[in-house]
Amino acid sequence: MTTKRILFAGLLSMTGYCAEAQDAFKKMPHLFTTPKNYVVTYTTTVPKIDGNINDLVWQQAAWTDEFVDIEGDLKPKPNLSTKMKMLWGDSCLYLAVKMQEPHLWANLTGHDQVIFQDNDFEIFIDPDNDARNYFEIEINQRNKIFDLFLPKPYRDKGDALISWDANGMQNAVQLQGTLNNPNDKDTGWTAEFKIPFSNIKMGFGNGTPAEGTLWRVNFSRVEWDTYVKNGKYVKQKDAKGNKLPERNWVWSAPGIINMHAPERWGYLQFTKNKSANDLKSEVPYADLQKQYLWLIYYNQQKYRQQYNTYANSLADLGITSSDAIVEGIKNTLSVEGSKHQYLATITDANGKTWTINNDGLLRMQK
Repeated sequence: MTTKRILFAGLLSMTGYCAEAQDAFKKMPHLFTTPKNYVVTYTTTVPKIDGNINDLVWQQAAWTDEFVDIEGDLKPKPNLSTKMKMLWGDSCLYLAVKMQEPHLWANLTGHDQVIFQDNDFEIFIDPDNDARNYFEIEINQRNKIFDLFLPKPYRDKGDALISWDANGMQNAVQLQGTLNNPNDKDTGWTAEFKIPFSNIKMGFGNGTPAEGTLWRVNFSRVEWDTYVKNGKYVKQKDAKGNKLPERNWVWSAPGIINMHAPERWGYLQFTKNKSANDLKSEVPYADLQKQYLWLIYYNQQKYRQQYNTYANSLADLGITSSDAIVEGIKNTLSVEGSKHQYLATITDANGKTWTINNDGLLRMQK
């Protein structure tokens, strides 16, 4: 039994975009590429969380695509392989990750240290697709965890709740080589996770997804360039003595060097269908509407940097029409802005309305 990864049709190629809007979208194409999608298969067999991802249960699951650079095709493909699998049961999400790595090293040994200062693997989960109230979990080759909750992204002046812990989570790492030994060549490392739904939810209930539920998720691998000095791995520096920036390899490329853009994450679709071959996956209508609001959001950020105020018209943002056709339904865009705030709105012919403000807050109006 296998899962089937189904990619959404390209957002910009869909009939949901009128010509005027397409021109505005094309000015920032890497912020509107198609997110990845993974159909996660249900299992009644719980994987043994020991870092060994060769268990029979994992044969039920399909590999994701190989990870790419965080900026997508703006940068070359990573020189090391990263891919993963997922399963789900009645109470937990299961993940198995495989990473090629010729030089295994890790220095951090404590919980909730800033793990991405080592080479690491990172999980981002937004269960209700509101681009807020999301969870992040990082792991290094010592199996040490940095877990945190963010009420909103850093770009919107959000701050992380470091004291949040993924209670009940099980995690394990297996090394294909030796840690912190530059005298040999390693093969890589694998990691497994068992994440209770009850610990990554908002509100009441146990958090278990229903059939067809969509989450927004992403996964990242941080890789530092190193050299060997006095028998130890040391991060490389530039000509001025500054550490070279880390490499960020991801499942679904945001198009910018920022993992904290939840609207750019991929989709995780839950099913108990034993054969996902006929499962149809489509971008939700509401998300097609929201694309126009994110277009305004990104442009308002640029506009305020240049003019120290927010735009009060679509034309000022390079959007020459207030009309947008989403899945054959006429929608109308509007924006009101002042020096310190703005509100953008999209409303369709049936009265379905979404708004976004300068704080990146999305709301469905009833």
